[in-house]
Amino acid sequence: MKQTTLCYLERGGQYLMLHRVKKQNDASHDKWIGVGGKCEGDESPDECMLREVREETGLDIVSWRYRGIVTFISDIWPCEYMHLFSADRWEGKETDCDEGDLEWIDKERLFDLTLWPGDRIFLRLIMDPAQPFFSLKLVYKGDDLVAAKLDGKELQV
Repeated sequence: MKQTTLCYLERGGQYLMLHRVKKQNDASHDKWIGVGGKCEGDESPDECMLREVREETGLDIVSWRYRGIVTFISDIWPCEYMHLFSADRWEGKETDCDEGDLEWIDKERLFDLTLWPGDRIFLRLIMDPAQPFFSLKLVYKGDDLVAAKLDGKELQV
């Protein structure tokens, strides 16, 4: 099972989003996502997230919250566990990303972007600071979300 991380950096009423437009053969090409990537070697999820954010943004996260785990099931991609984080403090200077274009997006504009359907679910969850840690299962056929469960309960998709 592939293990990945995704982090949403929050500044005021905005999230730092990555528009995936620079890599060839990218399953997320032209979609907007948070910052993250694959866990390497013996990395814990938080170590992976810290490394990936630094590599993709130039920023060193100093305050974060582990928000949930997302299980992706797909008919065309390998199964994946994605560890989801949000961050509210960091140090350093933002740099360009070789995987896409970074842009600070107002929360009220977020759902106007080209997002994965399942991302719309977990973004709503992390936008709620009172939301406890969650487990979200997303089942895709191609790019279409066909089923979802939040903490074991079916969601309408």
